Order: sequence, then C-alpha cells, then structure tokens
Amino acid sequence: MELVESIVTQNPCYKAGKKIAVKGLMLHSVGCPQPSAEVFVKNSNKPESSRACVHAFIDGNTGKVFQTLPWDHRGWHGGGSSNNTHIGVEMCEPACIRYTAGSSFTCSDREQALAVVKRTYDVAVELFAMLCGKFGLNPLGDGVIVSHKEGNARGIASAHGDPDHLWKGLDAGYTMDGFRRDVSAAMGNAVPDKPADLPKEKGAKQGAPEAVSEQAGSFVPGDRVRIVPGATYYGGKPVPDWVVNDVWIVKSVSGDRVVVDANEGGTRAICSPVHETNLRKA
Repeated sequence: MELVESIVTQNPCYKAGKKIAVKGLMLHSVGCPQPSAEVFVKNSNKPESSRACVHAFIDGNTGKVFQTLPWDHRGWHGGGSSNNTHIGVEMCEPACIRYTAGSSFTCSDREQALAVVKRTYDVAVELFAMLCGKFGLNPLGDGVIVSHKEGNARGIASAHGDPDHLWKGLDAGYTMDGFRRDVSAAMGNAVPDKPADLPKEKGAKQGAPEAVSEQAGSFVPGDRVRIVPGATYYGGKPVPDWVVNDVWIVKSVSGDRVVVDANEGGTRAICSPVHETNLRKA
C-alpha cells in the first residue's frame, strides 16, 4: 500500500481542528464516475469546500491512498454522529459508469469497472487493517467497520447506499461482511496455521458435569463450540458478549490455538483464534 500524505489544510473541516477518539471506520465510495483521487484532493483543499471532508481517498487507477486529514481529526463524511467516532475513507469509482437516478447506474465496460473496484477494495482492506491495528480495533466487532449504507441503517449516518450499491450494481461479489472478514485476515487473525497433528478426541466422562478442562486438546475442525464467559481471544483481547452467546464452528487447530470461524447459523463470522481452554463443545 502506498500512502501519500495530502492533508487538506485549506478545508474548513481541517481548520476547525476538532479531534475524536477513534472507535470505528466507515467505508464510502465517491458516488460519481471519477477514478482519480487527486481530483477529489484538489477540490477538497479549498476554503469554500465546506460540504464534506474525509480522511482519505483511494485512487481507482493506481490504488494509492491519499490521506487528507489526520486520522484522529473529526471529519465531515457520515452526515451524522459517526463523524464523532469513525474515520471515513472514500473509494474512487470507475469512469465507465453513468448514474441514472439515485444510486442506480449503467456501465459501458464492466471488465474495466470490476478492475477498478477490485483495486480499491484490496487497498481498502489493507488500509483498514492498518488502522484497526493502529487504534486497537476489532474489525469484526459490532459497528466497528461499517459502510455508509450500514451507518444510515444504524442511525449514525445520512441516507446513502455506498459502497454496497456499487458492488451490487456491478455484481462484483463483494459484501461488507466479506470485507470485515478480509480485514481480519489481513491482520493475521484468519490465517490458518500450518497443518499439524490433530489431538485425538477424548470425550467427556459419562454422567460427569461438563468442564472446560475436559475439553482441552479435544477440538477438531468442524466442531460446534461455545466460548466461555470472560474469555479472551488468543491475542489477549476480551471476547464480547455477543460472541460468547453464540455457537461457532471450529475452522482449524494447531496445538492449543483453535480458530473459530462462522457461527452455527452461518449469519456471522469472526474467524478468530481462541485458546483451547476458553472453549467448550456445544
């Protein structure tokens, strides 16, 4: 990832000088057929540019990231309370699309458009992984990484459909759930360990109360498990209650490190490593 510092010092948002405690990241797309980030940077760096100001633009042609505000600066990107908590990043859009009404558009060269979308998506994953590490954020945590559309659904952002509308309109195959998982993977949370000899199934004693200690070393991929209350992930971060309250599927095992992936219903994914002693079979 190539990061170019291009702070928009002439923008009224920058001059306001307000700071935030970063609690999340919001992903946007620019909403017009312009792949060049430098165009947006130039237009943002003016005293009369008072409508919006984001933290970064991702160029659709090169994948370069142009940082336009300090990361902990309060931006004008979400149109709601998300400005007080979230960093806003815009992905530039393909030149070959034309908006017809609202978030609807036509595309004259889908192959070219998909190449731009893939480029900005891949760089956004890398950038968000870096920012999550910088600010100690869990990319799979509730409300940590959201799109502008999701922010609106949560009541923290204005009525926009980006970038979900672009991915869906091009049938690109990208989703925000997938994006969050890819960010987690880029941080090393979802990278499977090298194959290792799996411990043999021990099984609990008949008639004996279920205990965490009897589960240690007994997990194999495909097992249904619960995470014990008060547990931490393998790296030491606390496991939130919504994770503890669900049933998860084991993805891989290496020694005492167990990676749990999707939940039993397939509606959520965390793809995170947990110490075996913090698990019990469901």
